[in-house]
Amino acid sequence: MKLAKINIYLLLGTGLYLSSCAVGRKYSRPEIEIPVVYRQQISITGDTVLLPWKTFFQDPKLVELINQALVKNMDVSVAMLNLEQVNLSYKQAKLGLIPSLDLAIGASRNFPSKNSLNGSLNQQFTGERYLDDFNASLSLSWEADIWGKVKMQKAGARANYLMQKENLAALRTRIVAQVAQSYNNLITLDEQLKVAERNTALSDSTLKMIRIQFKSAQVNSLAVDQAEAQKKTAELLVPLTKQNIAVQENALSILCGKFPDQIERASGRADLIRTGLFQTGVPARLLARRPDIKAAEYAVMAANSNTGLAKAAMFPAFSLTPSVGMNSFKFNNWFDLPGSLARNFAGNIAQPIFRKKELRTAYEIAQLEQQKSAEQFRLSVMTAVGEVSDALVKSKYAQERSLLVDEKRAALEKAGRDAMLLFRSGMATYLEVIVAQNNSLQNELERTEIKRDQFNAIIDLYRSLGGGVE
Repeated sequence: MKLAKINIYLLLGTGLYLSSCAVGRKYSRPEIEIPVVYRQQISITGDTVLLPWKTFFQDPKLVELINQALVKNMDVSVAMLNLEQVNLSYKQAKLGLIPSLDLAIGASRNFPSKNSLNGSLNQQFTGERYLDDFNASLSLSWEADIWGKVKMQKAGARANYLMQKENLAALRTRIVAQVAQSYNNLITLDEQLKVAERNTALSDSTLKMIRIQFKSAQVNSLAVDQAEAQKKTAELLVPLTKQNIAVQENALSILCGKFPDQIERASGRADLIRTGLFQTGVPARLLARRPDIKAAEYAVMAANSNTGLAKAAMFPAFSLTPSVGMNSFKFNNWFDLPGSLARNFAGNIAQPIFRKKELRTAYEIAQLEQQKSAEQFRLSVMTAVGEVSDALVKSKYAQERSLLVDEKRAALEKAGRDAMLLFRSGMATYLEVIVAQNNSLQNELERTEIKRDQFNAIIDLYRSLGGGVE
């Protein structure tokens, strides 16, 4: 009995000693070469911290749409459910050091052979042909945290939870930008519809004037035909633009988590967003702002834990399995203590010997997965820097294009007025009038697209710099 206690204490001591060992490597961030500045710089004004989206976007109707999207968007709903799943896994991983306790209650009746040892003995002692067994036991099982496996499991589960949390934040950021850009596209289509309707009315007045001159033999029928064709060119834009408006409204409705419907919006984009408040800083700040980069780094952390677990699987596992219960071959004295009391204590050390290289292969695969995660992390940083650079370039050159198209607009408006005056005085042909009107129409359509690109670039810059999350 004394020797048995010594052996038990020896097993416990061995387990506690081994539990202090760890085989997994401590996480360290992968080395990343980050440029000091972006390729394209812009003037910096305002606060150094990006504004929350409710402050950045000024249009109340746009703010309402973004609120709806963040609450009802189906992708956001799925992401939140995924977050709940990994949160449950994380909570479960925290309980890794707690032992398992199982209750088992059972009864059996066995009819052994009369010629068997159990059968003959049972006949002698009980006089029955059957042998009953009634058992009730509490079994406890505990595995020592050898090599820090539980710690690595908890670290991996935590990294997965935080990764999903950042993925949700990144998705919400994208939703904010997509809703804002879709809203901006709708305003652009409204402007294009107004341009088409104005040009239709202008072409109609021009056609009426040419018809009057045709009746007075000042122009021929070709002039009338050309004027009618010009009017149809303007009219064709109206149904096409209305179609595009309906399609864009449907897409924005679905983005906001509702069935296709009309979208209430402002008549212009003057108060759409708050500009001039960017702090581009240096690319390294993206590591602290962008949720997708944070998620990529948490993926590396999770892979690091998986690598440690794969390595720990090749080392011995130590477990204790004590149990206590009541056992009897008669029901009426099943719970008669201490006669029916049964106890058991077992300690086990299991060491994998030959598994056809399964454990070694699993460890090597985990190492490769960790390397892949590190490369994905570096790629996410590079992509983020590229997105900011793209947005800066688009914003800069869209601004330059906007100034040029406004200057071109003023020139074409003057050319259109002059052509009409000269035509009425007989000093210009109808073709010059039609060409001037057509050039003005194309320029107005191009102007609305440039304004759209300009605002979309600002929105994309806001998102790519890490804005959009409360």
